[in-house]
Amino acid sequence: MLISLIVPCYNEEAALPHLYKAICEVRDGYKDTDKKFEFIFVNDGSRDKTADVIRELASSDEDVRYVFFSRNFGKEAAMYAGMEAAKGDYIAIMDADMQDPPSLIPDMIKPLDSDECDIVAARRVTRKGEPKIRSFFARMFYKLINKMCDVEIADGARDFRLMRRPVVDAILSMGERQRFSKGIFAWVGFRTKWVEHENVERVAGETKWSFWKLLKYAVDGIVAFTIAPLRVATYTGMALALGAFGYMLYYFIRAIIGKIWSTNAGYPSLLCFILFIGGLVLMALGLIGEYIGRIYVETKARPIYIKSEDNLKQDT
Repeated sequence: MLISLIVPCYNEEAALPHLYKAICEVRDGYKDTDKKFEFIFVNDGSRDKTADVIRELASSDEDVRYVFFSRNFGKEAAMYAGMEAAKGDYIAIMDADMQDPPSLIPDMIKPLDSDECDIVAARRVTRKGEPKIRSFFARMFYKLINKMCDVEIADGARDFRLMRRPVVDAILSMGERQRFSKGIFAWVGFRTKWVEHENVERVAGETKWSFWKLLKYAVDGIVAFTIAPLRVATYTGMALALGAFGYMLYYFIRAIIGKIWSTNAGYPSLLCFILFIGGLVLMALGLIGEYIGRIYVETKARPIYIKSEDNLKQDT
């Protein structure tokens, strides 16, 4: 049985030696069994010496395979490329920074071996070490998207998971360009077992996820998996239309009974009302634009990533 470990990498030259040592220890633990490992490193257009580190690992370890992108296409594309390259019966995705503890892999393999589930996924039970404002917005995002979506995305869920081959084949069949893997993992279904762990600090380097990148990722996730924002815009428009009708009816009745105010008395409130409606209209147009923009990207059907180098052919 072959187990594939996929590692997306972006400027991780300092962290990779630590990760490689840890996953080698996991592999050594199965030395006298029928389980074999392959390590697939996907270099997502790194600007440091990540590519050199990966080449060096591949030159000394025949289990190391790699795919290099022509530029930075993002973690989602890197995960997709790794799953395409993986040959294993079990396939795992894990970060290079050791925040996905390799020591959990043996505990993740056991439930799959016993046919207890099809996916074993990691979930953080704490966000210790994260900025409080980031943790707050992360929790709010999960609450919001779960109210909007038909599938449940677990709070604290990581991309770190071990999957059977049919699960990965199902994920690869979803060829959308703008991907939100946490939603895709939930959407494809299959039996899932959660492995909980404490939050782990990066072993080296700096996080690539700024607040604004996370905000963009959250918007992408909501737009990719629900049309609820469009419904909210529709319901808001209906409510405002009813409110405007009631407002008009109120003044119509006042005109009949002869209690109309002076022509200038309602000017400030009218101006505020017009600006408020204008803002809502622009917001609704922005929401529609988000969805149309994604339709535009999908219809161009550009590749999810472009390779510049790999060592996959030598293993075929």
